[in-house]
Amino acid sequence: MQFCKKPSMSNPSSSWVAQFNPGDRVEISPRDVGFRGSWYAGTVVRREAKNTNRYVVEYDQLYADESGEKLLQETLDSIQLRPPPPPPEKKKVQFKFEDEVEAFYSDGWWEGAIIAEHSGGKFAVFLRGFEEQIVFEEKDLRLPVQWVKGKWEPRFEQVQREKENSNFSKEVMKFTQGMQVEVLTDEDGLKGAWFAATIIEPSGEDKYLIEYKTLRNDDDTEFLREVIRACNIRPCPPEIIVVDGFKVWDAVDAYYNEGWWVGVIAKVLINSNYEVNFIEYDEKTTFNQADLRPHQDWLNGKWVVP
Repeated sequence: MQFCKKPSMSNPSSSWVAQFNPGDRVEISPRDVGFRGSWYAGTVVRREAKNTNRYVVEYDQLYADESGEKLLQETLDSIQLRPPPPPPEKKKVQFKFEDEVEAFYSDGWWEGAIIAEHSGGKFAVFLRGFEEQIVFEEKDLRLPVQWVKGKWEPRFEQVQREKENSNFSKEVMKFTQGMQVEVLTDEDGLKGAWFAATIIEPSGEDKYLIEYKTLRNDDDTEFLREVIRACNIRPCPPEIIVVDGFKVWDAVDAYYNEGWWVGVIAKVLINSNYEVNFIEYDEKTTFNQADLRPHQDWLNGKWVVP
């Protein structure tokens, strides 16, 4: 792979344009609707023409037809191509709540943000391209980087985060005694659901003793209390009034087993009933609209509606 300077008539400064050779390994950013914000591995087949910056590329894991026998080839601008990013430094990357990441999903790398930390080195990531929250293992995440003028550079958000961490301790939301919140638990059978709770008191650095409002202890004598990390606690989401009902593919929270579970509307039924698909568990269940709410994510101290 080589680089050349491309003169600009409107800007006296020159910009760099990557030039690739047949056989070069690349990552490809498809521009098709539904693939924006993703990068897929592939190989350069050839340049489209001698004096152009368009290339024929072949994907490693996307196919031209449903039979899966022929790999997909496309002709794309060089701006949609980049070399494979270098592996991370030997120092292990420590992913944190609210980090911008790329997650390996559906055979490609997709932009997202960590919205919760789970035990066992797993993270709940909000994938913007899918408008879904999905749990990933650490090995399937990487920090996003940019290919700029022939060099790898951290994404702007990553640079800002590193500056903040070098000058200030990481800002974590502080909760007060008696505050009504929702809590993400790591209990088997309950992972991925948010449960209503009350802050009892701080319990160590960035941890709180909470009391659930719906979950009870093993003896069923009182409501369950647990110490939870602040990154797995959030304020109660604001109420959103749904006037015209939900539509297929709307992201929702469904009230089930005393908690709110993230799902997607799969089918609209009669009498304000809906079939909800819980993608993480590959299950579908029917709910009335009264037990559903629009899904919202707590990101960077703000509520975000997909």
